Amino acid sequence: MTSRALILGCAGKSLSAEEAAFFRDVRPWGFILFKRNIGAPEEVRALTDALRGCIGSDTAPILIDQEGGRVQRMGPPHWPAYPAGGRYGRLNGSAATIARLGARLMAHDLAEVGINVDCAPVLDVPAPGSHDIIGDRAYGTDPDAVAEIGRAVAEGLMAGGVLPVVKHMPGHGRAACDSHHDLPIVDASLDSLAAQDFRPFRALADMPMAMSAHVVFTAIDPERPATQSREVIRAVIRGAIGFDGLLMTDDLSMHALTGTFRDRTQAAFDAGIDVGLHCNGVMDEMRAVAEAAPLLSGRAAERAGAALARLDPAGDGLDVPEARAQFAAALAAA
Repeated sequence: MTSRALILGCAGKSLSAEEAAFFRDVRPWGFILFKRNIGAPEEVRALTDALRGCIGSDTAPILIDQEGGRVQRMGPPHWPAYPAGGRYGRLNGSAATIARLGARLMAHDLAEVGINVDCAPVLDVPAPGSHDIIGDRAYGTDPDAVAEIGRAVAEGLMAGGVLPVVKHMPGHGRAACDSHHDLPIVDASLDSLAAQDFRPFRALADMPMAMSAHVVFTAIDPERPATQSREVIRAVIRGAIGFDGLLMTDDLSMHALTGTFRDRTQAAFDAGIDVGLHCNGVMDEMRAVAEAAPLLSGRAAERAGAALARLDPAGDGLDVPEARAQFAAALAAA
């Protein structure tokens, strides 16, 4: 049966009867977990199994934001605390090697509980005066270094059977406000954007999945954020950046977007988004989003299939205790 072009959240550590019935009816392509959904490892595994059971798919994507630092949904006491991206950026010559190992270990943690997609790496390049919503989540301020570390993180995740989602395309680094609360407007020239913001995304255009930015770029489309802009998606994301993987929205419930949930969802799909993301698990909002989201078909379905085809659940046979010791020693010595 065809999936709907949606990734949805749920309210708690287990599914309610209402949620299970809704997911069976809507059949979202995938799900996303947040800290509110995370208990002990066996509870998380039971939840991921239940989510997949609702839609009858053993391989449905289940996402999480597990970057390290302040964006880490799974952490102590059951899982290690990982460093923020900015820590890798300060490691100079060893940055990519250590970042890859950290990502590989995170992939192990995620895969053990049934999570197969991580919303990382962050490829945004902060600019002077920008809001700290990106801040130390970024790998640095040099676009080429960000690209190098970002690729290492993506490869580490994939080596452990977890797909990466690069974010926030085509760049959130210049935003002067937090798109969770307000709509950032970036007035930089197209040349400046291409030289800095777009550059890491262009270097990782071969990645399977990407998340859009709720940011207005006045040089491209002064009226609409990238998530809802046909000009940004066609000319920049698919054009200048050259990304042809699955493009999902950032969270449709963020306050950078306006209008009803049906309208904001429709605007994203009209612009060329492949899959919509709604995170907070609020049922009334999810129902409205589902009303506007199409079935996953055509080129979007092909991109979704191509992304999942890159999953290798077998991983690379990592010796986890040894790798953890190596990772801790490398960070301590750097």
